[in-house]
Amino acid sequence: VRGGQAYGATDDFGFRAVDRPTSVHDLHATILHLLGIDHERLTYRYAGRDFRLTDVHGRVIRDIVA
Repeated sequence: VRGGQAYGATDDFGFRAVDRPTSVHDLHATILHLLGIDHERLTYRYAGRDFRLTDVHGRVIRDIVA
């Protein structure tokens, strides 16, 4: 991950992302990618059902990966 950078932008109050909004699923997908784990194949079982940590919304944030 490249250091010393800002990713995206917020409104004047810092309340909402206005440029390149990301979710916690995106952050998880990026961390798993850096660890060499395919986030789309990583599942865990809860209550008899398989779940993904990144749900169906996660995507790797390639702009912050060096």
